Amino acid sequence: MEEKYLSRIADGLLDSALEAFGAVLIDGPKWCGKTWTAKRHAASVLEMQDPDNAEAYLKMADTKPSLLLKGDVPRLIDEWQVAMVLWDAVRHAVDRRGETGQFILTGSSVPPNGIVKHTGTGRITRMTMRPMSLFESLESNGSVSLRSLFEGDEIEGVSELTIEKLAYALARGGWPASVGRKESVALRYAYDYLDKTVNMDVSRVDNVKKNPDRVQALMRSLARNTSTPAKMTTISDDISADEAISEKTISTYLNALRRIFVVEDLPAWHPSMRSKAILRTSPKRHFVDPSIAVAALNTSPRGLLGDFNTFGLLFESLCVRDLRVYAQAAEGKVAHYRDNTGLEADAVIHLRDGRWGAVEVKMGAREAEAAAENLKTLKDRVDTERMGEPSFLMVMTAGQYAYRRPDGVYVVPVGCLRD
Repeated sequence: MEEKYLSRIADGLLDSALEAFGAVLIDGPKWCGKTWTAKRHAASVLEMQDPDNAEAYLKMADTKPSLLLKGDVPRLIDEWQVAMVLWDAVRHAVDRRGETGQFILTGSSVPPNGIVKHTGTGRITRMTMRPMSLFESLESNGSVSLRSLFEGDEIEGVSELTIEKLAYALARGGWPASVGRKESVALRYAYDYLDKTVNMDVSRVDNVKKNPDRVQALMRSLARNTSTPAKMTTISDDISADEAISEKTISTYLNALRRIFVVEDLPAWHPSMRSKAILRTSPKRHFVDPSIAVAALNTSPRGLLGDFNTFGLLFESLCVRDLRVYAQAAEGKVAHYRDNTGLEADAVIHLRDGRWGAVEVKMGAREAEAAAENLKTLKDRVDTERMGEPSFLMVMTAGQYAYRRPDGVYVVPVGCLRD
């Protein structure tokens, strides 16, 4: 029986991209639903990793790759990077046909530099897909839209997510195959994802064998340092308690993890400032989904509920994952703010049109007061003549109620937010 497809924010983004470009590349981590979503928009499909035909497809790619492109459009080429020549074949086909919406490419790793001869600019556009947000998995009721915050609208909403449900959603992750399954089954996906990453995928991406014990130690350290700007020296010192590994090796392993979209650090925001505060530039450490950190730490929903310090850091990572998904729909990006005085904002969403909003993540609603003061201090330090006034300041919580405070700061539970 075919599993029920849950609509993704990426569905609308893919439709728009196909209207504008000859081909769309959907990249992102394995198991995040790229192929499932792409198939719903494709008229024909070529699965390069189909075990019954993979060898024949590779031979055809070596001799006449254009034969693989024949089929109704949009034609999906799943895991195109199995035969790198397909990139240029698609680029030439788009040029020759002169029409939009011809191909959808999916891939779970970034090809090595120099393998692809031409970028495909103007012909192939890139779209990143991530694991499901809480709104996409039907756990956020979506009563507050990120777009409405940018418009300055009044809000209200009540989240049905208890702390226990949040701990479960965080540990299960946004993997489509795990959503809706019984708990004992759903919680196994992140552990299997970690196992495949450590023992197979991280070495396959560049065909360089990596020590699984060292990769595992690195993943544990990244999990322990989730939502912090931990530097390479910090990670190296942390790992040394488990496994001897050089900073050069750590850097190599990290690059491999980035290329398979397992690690997605949060960059620092660099606004024009009216104060003399010095901006910090270190990214914050995040996995593409916080469930990977749960697996790396060998914990569970019950374990998170017994360790609120770890729960708080991973809850911030959950919020960052969801904000990235929602911001993408508004053509926005997410960063974080930190300066030499210790002032921070866990997330800053900035749009192409220059609008921006700042977010502090707090588990409890009682922490909203201090978080709101933090955000107002940040607003005072930013040169708003150059950057513009913030569209919103928001405290994102694990609480129940969404509302606007008298000072204008929004308080929004993650269980109410949507794109």
